[in-house]
Amino acid sequence: MDTERTEQMLSAWRSRFGEPDGLAWARAPGRVNIIGEHTDYNDDYVLPIAIDRDIVVAFRANGSGQVNLHAVNLDDDASFALVDPKAQPEHPWMVYPLGIAKILQEKGIELPGLDAVFHGTVPTGGGLSSSAALTVAFCMAYCHAAAVELPTREMALLCQQTEHRFCGVMCGIMDQFVSLHAQRGKAVYLDCRDLRHELLPCAFGDAKFVVCDTRVKHELASSEYNKRRAQCEEAVHVLAEFLADVRSLRDVNVQQFRTFQERIPSPMRERARHVITETQRVVAARQALLQHNPMELGILMDVSHDSLDADYEVTSPELNLLVSLARDCKGVYGSRMTGGGFGGCTVSLVGSQHLEAFCESVAKGYRERTSLEPHVYIVEAEQGAEIFEP
Repeated sequence: MDTERTEQMLSAWRSRFGEPDGLAWARAPGRVNIIGEHTDYNDDYVLPIAIDRDIVVAFRANGSGQVNLHAVNLDDDASFALVDPKAQPEHPWMVYPLGIAKILQEKGIELPGLDAVFHGTVPTGGGLSSSAALTVAFCMAYCHAAAVELPTREMALLCQQTEHRFCGVMCGIMDQFVSLHAQRGKAVYLDCRDLRHELLPCAFGDAKFVVCDTRVKHELASSEYNKRRAQCEEAVHVLAEFLADVRSLRDVNVQQFRTFQERIPSPMRERARHVITETQRVVAARQALLQHNPMELGILMDVSHDSLDADYEVTSPELNLLVSLARDCKGVYGSRMTGGGFGGCTVSLVGSQHLEAFCESVAKGYRERTSLEPHVYIVEAEQGAEIFEP
């Protein structure tokens, strides 16, 4: 963590809690999903990387039953009691540290009161999993303060429950899992059914991943996310009438889907088609990484976005514009939306010698068409969550 950021957090600490003696620090990264969108809650495969945008928490047990929080980015303070904690609508961000505290206590973990200052560089609402990073960072902080060690797999599941129970978003396990399990230079090939995972080399000598943030998040995102999940479940119910042992779309291959697709009403049919074909793309992308083949990976990324647009209908005009601008640039292997959709970010695989021209061209084109300034930055696969010394 850079010195300026450290000093900013320490200054905020001193102004609220006094001298920073005995501070501990936790960090959890955001993520970019290279491919495998909306497959995680269908028990399927995903292929994300952690990025160098993260949430950092400076914390110390305070010997009370209170958790006192300061959000540096928002210059906002909030507190809650560990006994029967109550969220406060005027501080919507506090639901994440509050929710994971409650879930840990329900597991029988005795949490001490905590003073905490946190700072984030993961764009909020950008589809890079800022909420998972915040939840994971506080889960790490609470467990460290309580001198409790939990398996990272269990921590991921508890953090996922925070989103389900306290935020109403029925997300899959990908975001929390990669934040906790990622390694620098590796992509996480994750089976979301049994949580087996493989760390794959994720570095191309002549290509880099570039994230472009639309700076837009449409209000329908959360409700439509849950609707897509319900539509997938409806498709499963239909297919289970004809295919034995179908518990999720994970259990249906492309040939089986083609045989019975006309039995599935629209739009459930299209939703299922995206998920089932996206699974094939993730498996193929694994091979592309193992073979260091950016051309093949780029083709898969392009097809993934087109499927998310036509079949899953979770893109937006801004996302489609960024993808179109990217595909018009020289040296681009592929480009797609990443995250839940309806705004947020795209990820593009770009030849290293064309990076500067790509960033300038996409930013200029987007600015001219929308009057918005996109955030454009190069990302590499980074380390997962940790307790650290700044």
